[in-house]
Amino acid sequence: MTSINNTSPSLAMEFLLRVTKVFKDYCGVFSEESIRSNFILLYELLDEIMDNGFIQGTSSDTLKAFIFNEPVVVEKKKMKFQLPKFNPKTTSSDATNKPISFKDSKQGGKDEIFVDIFERITITFHSNGNILNSALDGTIQMKSYLSGNPDLKLALNEELTIGNTSNRSATHYGGVVEIDDCNFHECVRLDDFDSSRIISFNPPDGEFVVMNYRITSDFKIPFRIFPFFELVSPYKVEMIIKIRADVPENNAGTNILLQFPVPKTTSSVSSTMGIGVQGQSCEYDSKKQLVSWKIKKMPGGTEHTLRSRIVLTKASTSSVRKEIGPVSLNFEVPLYNPSNLQVRYLRIMSNSSGQTSNPYRW
Repeated sequence: MTSINNTSPSLAMEFLLRVTKVFKDYCGVFSEESIRSNFILLYELLDEIMDNGFIQGTSSDTLKAFIFNEPVVVEKKKMKFQLPKFNPKTTSSDATNKPISFKDSKQGGKDEIFVDIFERITITFHSNGNILNSALDGTIQMKSYLSGNPDLKLALNEELTIGNTSNRSATHYGGVVEIDDCNFHECVRLDDFDSSRIISFNPPDGEFVVMNYRITSDFKIPFRIFPFFELVSPYKVEMIIKIRADVPENNAGTNILLQFPVPKTTSSVSSTMGIGVQGQSCEYDSKKQLVSWKIKKMPGGTEHTLRSRIVLTKASTSSVRKEIGPVSLNFEVPLYNPSNLQVRYLRIMSNSSGQTSNPYRW
């Protein structure tokens, strides 16, 4: 990036993020293999996005008029865990791994639009189990393959409150959802948002974020961790960790990874995960001095326990307990959002000639 002044790091990071989104829109999948297979296309995109170090534009919709190379489709690697199929109109997010240039081609020109709600929670617990702080960052993300960019209306929970400005008490569709703040994509119009929680917009081609929101108030915690420390002998300590899934029984956590560091004087760690458990593994990395517990799938309402015996090279002192932890947990819960934010409907409005687009799938 060319500038006579110091460039803001936030600007550089935002530019890189938007470039990767443009690459994903045109290649379908953004991976090392897709970059290698579509090098000429990506070079053409970069040439249009930036000129002599100056940013010209990062809109996938605007770049269509200047891009002439066709993408080489690279299939995304499938995960071992697959979501169940509920009905033929519902599809997994893998269906969005299609280049936007295929929208008007013979290789798959069906009108489709995809809506996903992603939520990332960050919670810090005290050793006694109490919550020290918690935050939820959510995103409503869409990917459009609609021809003509028609006008859309997206309705959220009727009882959606922002900050402490609402005093409504009635219970409507989706229940009461309180968020601290939010921001919208530049294409969004908010004429009916305050009265009926409906946002209107003309979707650009490709993937874009309709709305970002943040919640710091109380929300249902998907998992609970209960650690127990026991000093067996001066050279041996035992760490017992119980994890409980507090999500509904029809949901399940996947790709669960629990990690915790051990003391610097650790010589070996042996772990047991119970009798007859499947889909679990535990490893100790002696270089990083880190214990990693992996669980492929954990249905709601279930519990699992890990018992790690830590052998020390030196006699333990009063500080050995402080050297174990903190315990970190990463996970995914498909088809579940702790905030209870819901999409009431997505409506495609008729154009000036009275015609209404009927998408193949959304």
